[in-house]
Amino acid sequence: MMDTTLALLGIAGAMTVGAMSPGPSFVMVARTAVTSRADGLAAALGMGAGGLVFAIAALAGLQAAFLAVPALYLAIKGLGGAYLVYLGVRIWRGARQPLAVAQEPGSPQGPQGRGRRTFLLGLATQVSNPKTAVVYASIFAAFLPREVPLVLALAVPAVIFCIETGWYSIVALALSSAAPRSAYLRYKAWIDRAAGGVMGLLGLRLVWSAVRGT
Repeated sequence: MMDTTLALLGIAGAMTVGAMSPGPSFVMVARTAVTSRADGLAAALGMGAGGLVFAIAALAGLQAAFLAVPALYLAIKGLGGAYLVYLGVRIWRGARQPLAVAQEPGSPQGPQGRGRRTFLLGLATQVSNPKTAVVYASIFAAFLPREVPLVLALAVPAVIFCIETGWYSIVALALSSAAPRSAYLRYKAWIDRAAGGVMGLLGLRLVWSAVRGT
């Protein structure tokens, strides 16, 4: 039970950092939120649904592959770790690049009937990003045991849905208001560097674990 709890906490922590790192999903939600808070929240829900899809696919695929080819477990750790180091460096180096969002805060409510379309756009943005699939596979490989218990298999997708939806809802609420949005833009470089540093350290941990064969 302790191992299951630690695995779930490890995945939750890593996925929180991954969700908070800048990328296409963040930009899409930010741009939507400054136009309409309601549409921003619909996009956040779409991001959560996309995360749920990735979680179920990665969980099922990795479990089957690990049981069939045990060496694949270490290979994914090494390759995934190297990619996360690369991604962390990219995030760090791009910390000072300005975020292209509108300068005027959006209205709390958008045009009627756009919620479903914005939800689907958020879902498509999340699912169509190949980097997200690599990050999910890498994090799952780092923290999941070789044989995943049923309780963990059920809890992981639910936790990831809550993390993705929760983070992007915060983004939508914050960036649809003038003061919090200005504060984020002012400290963007520090926030992005922190996210890049944590991502890089996670990648190094994966590479080292693969080298040790654990």
